[in-house]
Amino acid sequence: MSGQPTDPTLAAKQTPAPTLDGAVRRHLRGLAHPLKPIIFIGEGGISPAVLKALDEALTSHELVKIRMRQPENKKEAAQQLAEASSAALCGVVGHTVVLYRPHPEEPKIELPGCG
Repeated sequence: MSGQPTDPTLAAKQTPAPTLDGAVRRHLRGLAHPLKPIIFIGEGGISPAVLKALDEALTSHELVKIRMRQPENKKEAAQQLAEASSAALCGVVGHTVVLYRPHPEEPKIELPGCG
């Protein structure tokens, strides 16, 4: 068992994270620029409640910003969030993380080069 918090509701419906090339990640960061962070991670770190809220936000919005408050290692925390939510990590700017996961039935965001 890893030290990473897990939520049984997430484990049941996890699918592989989408693989994105640099141009697509850049496009998604551009789309995320005007967005406000939806998830805020405080000093308690990544908890099952944070992961549940992240899963719901990704299902609703596909592209989300997460704001971390003084993480010990922001890149490691961003990667942990992406893996736990089966999302693609689009970028880390300051203490803000951008994640993307297409909706399973009806994707809202059209990616360049994908039709």
